[in-house]
Amino acid sequence: MAGEGEKKPVLEMVQADGADEGSVTFVLHDEDHTLGNSLRYMIMKSVDVEFCGYTITHPSESKINFRIQTRGGLSATEPLRRGLNELSSVCQHVLSTFQARVSEFKERQEQPME
Repeated sequence: MAGEGEKKPVLEMVQADGADEGSVTFVLHDEDHTLGNSLRYMIMKSVDVEFCGYTITHPSESKINFRIQTRGGLSATEPLRRGLNELSSVCQHVLSTFQARVSEFKERQEQPME
């Protein structure tokens, strides 16, 4: 366990002895269903991914066991990286769209009524 001065890793990679790089379990600390389900959806859109799923180990623990299995010898880290980048882009789009609509709404509220 990390001491007071040490930072706990955000992401750990767990791989069985002798397993290929295409079957990996990632442990994401300080995360819950919000990231788990969204990321699983983004990763499963890839045709190179055979399986992607996650579990929350216990309701009192804030960590996810995230499993990815790929086809064709592709490393499981690639779909994870791609999924995180795509999810970040979607979130950025939602945020910018929301902020634009809030600005438009505020401008309409400031205009005098006729």
